[in-house]
Amino acid sequence: MKLEELLKKRSGNVCELSGIGENLVAYEVPPAQNKGVDSWILINEKCLRQIEKKEELDDVFWKNFLSTSMWSEVPAVQVVSWRLLNRFRNESWAADALDMMYLEDENLEWAKATGDHTGDGSINFHKDSNGNILQNGDTVTLIKDLDVKGSSLNAKVGTAVRNIRLVHDNHEQIEGKIDGQAIVILTKFVKK
Repeated sequence: MKLEELLKKRSGNVCELSGIGENLVAYEVPPAQNKGVDSWILINEKCLRQIEKKEELDDVFWKNFLSTSMWSEVPAVQVVSWRLLNRFRNESWAADALDMMYLEDENLEWAKATGDHTGDGSINFHKDSNGNILQNGDTVTLIKDLDVKGSSLNAKVGTAVRNIRLVHDNHEQIEGKIDGQAIVILTKFVKK
C-alpha cells in the first residue's frame, strides 16, 4: 500500500492535527527518522504552511485543535503538536496544554531536534504597506517617491519593481531594480 493510502487509513482521511478533511498532504516530520509511515502525518495545507513558517501562526485556529491532537497515539502527531504548543507557549491555553502533555524520551528528543522550541515562536515576515506577505520574485509598486541614496535616481510613486529579493536578515527591507539599478527599498514604501 502507498504511503498516502496508509496515512489516509490511519487518519480516517482527515488532517491528523486539525481534523479538516480537505486539501490534505503527506508531511514527513523533520528530521527524517526513517521509521516509514510512523514519521509521516497527513495534514491540511493551511497547517503545513504554518508549520513550515510560510504563513503567520493563527492562534485562534490552533487553539481549537492542539489540545486534542496532542493526545494522539501517533508519535509524529505528538511531536508536531508539542512543537506548535511551544510556539504558542506565551498563551495560557498552550502553556496549560504543555504542562499536561507527556512525550516518551525518544519522541521528546525528536521534537527538540529542530530547535523550534527555543525561540519565542514569532516569525518576522516581509510585509508590504498593507500587511501582505512578500515573497522572493514578487512584483511590488512604490507608494511614495523615493530618492535613492548615492545616486541621482528618483523613483516615482507607482513604479513597478519586478522580481524582488527579500533581505534575509532584515524583514523591513527588500532588494529590487529600478531603471537597471539595484537598490534596497523599505517594505513600508511598497504595495503588492
